Amino acid sequence: MSLSGQQSVADSFSQLVEDGEKEFNLRDGSRIAVVGGGPAGSFFSYFLLNMAEAIDLDLTVDIFEPRSFKYCGPAGCNHCGGIVSESLVQILAAEGIVLPRSVVQRGVESYVVHMDVGDVAIESPVHEQRIAALYRGNGPRDGCDTDLESFDDFLQGMVREKGGNVVRKLITGVEFRDGRPFLDFADGEGEAYDLVTVAAGVNSKFISLLDNLPGDYEPPKTTRGYICEFHSSKEEILRILGRSVHVFLLSIPRFEFAAIIPKGEFATVVMVGEDLDQELVHAFLNDPVVRRTFPTDKVPCVCSCSPLINLGARKRPYGDRIVMIGDSGITRLYKDGIGASFRTGKAAATTALFHGVSGKDFEQHYWPTCKRIVNDNRVGKVMFATNAIMKNSRLTRKAMLRMSQNEQDSAGAKPHMSSLLWNMFTGSAPYVDMFRGTMHPGFIYNLLKSVTLSLLPESDSAPVKKKAV
Repeated sequence: MSLSGQQSVADSFSQLVEDGEKEFNLRDGSRIAVVGGGPAGSFFSYFLLNMAEAIDLDLTVDIFEPRSFKYCGPAGCNHCGGIVSESLVQILAAEGIVLPRSVVQRGVESYVVHMDVGDVAIESPVHEQRIAALYRGNGPRDGCDTDLESFDDFLQGMVREKGGNVVRKLITGVEFRDGRPFLDFADGEGEAYDLVTVAAGVNSKFISLLDNLPGDYEPPKTTRGYICEFHSSKEEILRILGRSVHVFLLSIPRFEFAAIIPKGEFATVVMVGEDLDQELVHAFLNDPVVRRTFPTDKVPCVCSCSPLINLGARKRPYGDRIVMIGDSGITRLYKDGIGASFRTGKAAATTALFHGVSGKDFEQHYWPTCKRIVNDNRVGKVMFATNAIMKNSRLTRKAMLRMSQNEQDSAGAKPHMSSLLWNMFTGSAPYVDMFRGTMHPGFIYNLLKSVTLSLLPESDSAPVKKKAV
């Protein structure tokens, strides 16, 4: 449900008044627990409190997050590459959420795609610096003395300004008492709530605490990724990487893709594939294509982790008085996790406030938002499977490169392949839209033309690299 104006709030409030006796309606004094203080939990809390204020409803919102995102290194890390797409930057701005310069570590001007057959720089389709590279925590290990501000802490600050509470307690158990969820804390205390919103993510053990509750809860399917932070000076990182995100499409078994993201004094390496292990990480970091772009042997890695990545929910993420949002429930495949947290957080908050907190309420009003993401991910799996086939063939790698370079070098050319690669790596567009783009006659014609030209002997030499400045 979209609340784009005063009429929308008024209509929803009228419905709330009419249904005011419903058992599962929130009312003055209702208490909401949000488990997890990352973007999903903060977006949910922000929108819930903001809309409740608009209809003069007094709610208590407690965000349970034992970590402080003011700390650098593992203590404040939230296991994320930290890219916010230009489409999400615009959506956040429209909601009054403007990312300050202290949070955005680098504005990204372009993506440079690297393959063994050559490289191509793909400029932003709108030619604006609207992709943000940031840290979810307060930076990696060795980053404590740098001028960084955590994205997650920034969002929590907005919630605190709306009256939300950030509670530094560890939850050790969940049960139902008198029809309401009751949370047990590590200090031996406990409290009852009218709604528990699970935003802890797949790297938290909290979802396993739901096993004994009424309802069919099950953790999402996952795989492991890899994140590593390399530390140098701002000047050196800028000299090596420029203002571009560098993406690698390499023919390595079990390897999907990887990116190197410049962030001030650091460069973040993010790898995605099939259950990444140290052997695969080593193969990537020592690949000649990577070494010619970024000297991994000369710039030290100061922080690394292998977080779980959500590959899709097994069950519908809600029940009576419990709803799962963001990475705990439904998120986008490989991309734009922060955007999915925004969408599911806002949809869950709207449902809880204006419709109710029963499983039926979430089924009718929250699930449609999740279902759109689920259906889009199905198309995404087809897109990534096709990408795997193409990147494992030298002929199609050359064709992809040739087509992208022609589009970037020719003024007024339709950016068919460029837009596809840009959106695949940034998450700026739904997978459905990307798939439609590949069905365009211009895309098909130019790809076949590039494949044909790539068969010619003179095309065996790698095209000249177009550098981003």
